[in-house]
Amino acid sequence: MTAPKNIQGVLPVLLAGLTAIGPFTVNTYLPSFTEIAAHLDATTVEMQQTITAYLAAFSFMTLWHGAISDALGRKKVILGGLVVYTLASFGCAMATRIEYLWLFRALQGLSAGAGIVVGRAVVRDMFDGAQAQRLFAQIGIMFALAPALAPLVGGLLHVALGWRSVFIFLGLMSALLCVCTLRILPETLPPERRQPLNLRSLAQAYREVLSHPAYLAWCLAFALVFAGFFIYVLSAPVFLMRHLGLGETEFLWLFAPAMVGMMGGSWMCTRVAGHWSQGITLCWAFAVMAVGDVFNIAVCLALPPSVPLNVIHITIHTFGITLLTPTLTLLALDCLPDRRGMASSGQTFIQTACNALCASLLAPMLWGSLQTLAYGAAALTVGAGACVLLARRLQRVQALAPEIAP
Repeated sequence: MTAPKNIQGVLPVLLAGLTAIGPFTVNTYLPSFTEIAAHLDATTVEMQQTITAYLAAFSFMTLWHGAISDALGRKKVILGGLVVYTLASFGCAMATRIEYLWLFRALQGLSAGAGIVVGRAVVRDMFDGAQAQRLFAQIGIMFALAPALAPLVGGLLHVALGWRSVFIFLGLMSALLCVCTLRILPETLPPERRQPLNLRSLAQAYREVLSHPAYLAWCLAFALVFAGFFIYVLSAPVFLMRHLGLGETEFLWLFAPAMVGMMGGSWMCTRVAGHWSQGITLCWAFAVMAVGDVFNIAVCLALPPSVPLNVIHITIHTFGITLLTPTLTLLALDCLPDRRGMASSGQTFIQTACNALCASLLAPMLWGSLQTLAYGAAALTVGAGACVLLARRLQRVQALAPEIAP
């Protein structure tokens, strides 16, 4: 299926907006933590549970958004998710007790992933090859701005109108996306290509997805590539304040280099799509990340901690990440062409699980020094590269299997 020409210009903006709901939900209300705790008579630990409630629900539901969209169609699932998210955001704004905020944050988590997961399937339904790669890259350029813009927007709203305005903003943003989806986005999965939605068929489908070795290897490569940068995000207070001696207002030293790298990598991806093969793109992206990792290790070993030297590698590494991820996404989804929605769900779930593992175990193990963080990021890049090599080998073996079968 090809997108109608009258929507091709706005489609990347709409899909980027649907994808940006996730980082906006996590980051926009962070400047309001203290005031929310005071108004709801909550402790710091109880406020932290508002993030946990969201992430737990988000992780669980990522396994189901795609499967449901394979059965009911893409547009219905996205619209349903946006409606629930809008109501949940207004519920957060009206919360009078911390328990109510937990509940509505969980509802946000259950619905926020619909646009992220199903949006990937929409792209692959509508486009092939270089066109799909280019669209993923265009979405990536706009999505790169979300983590940096979200706390800025939240802080301005908090100062001007108070913490409840932050959740009202999220609700209005979701409502606007709902209207735009209704009017702009076509249904990309025709009825004849839909899968039955029952427990037996779902169990069989998940067994097919989770037993596909090449698909799992591509998804793990995708997760490990992001983890190499994510450990710095999770270690941000220690990395910036303890090791680099920066203050509470200088976190932009982490997020600005990342934003520059992501936007640059996404722009490069739009330029090379259709000119570079998938293999060449993978090689160049890993080469760029390797340069960043080697530079990072050398700086950590040879020079005293300082900025910008200790953050330059973040720009280089995120450039490689965003050059790489459209290709990894396509390769993973193409392993299961009849189950793209479920494949997108599985990819998001594996990445979320990897992020949770980094948050609970890996980041605390590595943030003791700049050197251990550098070694950890490099090891994750090597692990991602090994997964790519394994996935390509598994695909070659699968392609040869019919020829050698008796």
